[in-house]
Amino acid sequence: MTQSRQPQTDAYSLILEAIDVGVYKPGDRLVESELAERFGVSRTPIREALQRLETQSLLERDGRSLIVASLDHNQMAELYVVRRELEGLAARLAARHATEEEIKVLQDMVAADDALVDDPVALSRANRRFHEQIHLASHNRYLVQQLDLVHRTMALMATTSLAAHGRGEIAQNEHKAIVDAIAARDEEAAARALKEHISVAFMTRLKQDAIRREK
Repeated sequence: MTQSRQPQTDAYSLILEAIDVGVYKPGDRLVESELAERFGVSRTPIREALQRLETQSLLERDGRSLIVASLDHNQMAELYVVRRELEGLAARLAARHATEEEIKVLQDMVAADDALVDDPVALSRANRRFHEQIHLASHNRYLVQQLDLVHRTMALMATTSLAAHGRGEIAQNEHKAIVDAIAARDEEAAARALKEHISVAFMTRLKQDAIRREK
């Protein structure tokens, strides 16, 4: 079904979001004409968006076709190492620089997201918003840029760790601890809480992958 017509310059964001929410999964083939029809834009911005995504290694070549890239075990491990350190730095800087209004927004997000613990898809979207808010609260544009690249690459993982049984409620408690530390202006505690949060998410994903390999 063709979506409502979007600005031509949004083609990149539209495709990226479709990958992020699982409309297109690792290994799926992306065809210019089909994407243009789906998003209601011409093929030129679609072509430019695909080239950009390929440059960012979010798409890869399979013969003459472009497919959504996938991450092997080592790539996933490497990504989580980088994410853990960058996210920890973001939390540290947020504890130092966040305004009272930004802290209140984080607190409100956590409170609202409690209602989503049994909906992994909705909670995954809320989780991204929460982390992005911490990135912005760090008030460091270069860190935000690097974390944006990391989070774009996270879209190449076929499932969310929040889909694991009980993970949603645990993640929410971890989010509360992170925000409490930021609100207390405790840089060490904020960095530690967020890094531990990422480590638990990584372990959860490793367990999910082990179960999937057994099937």
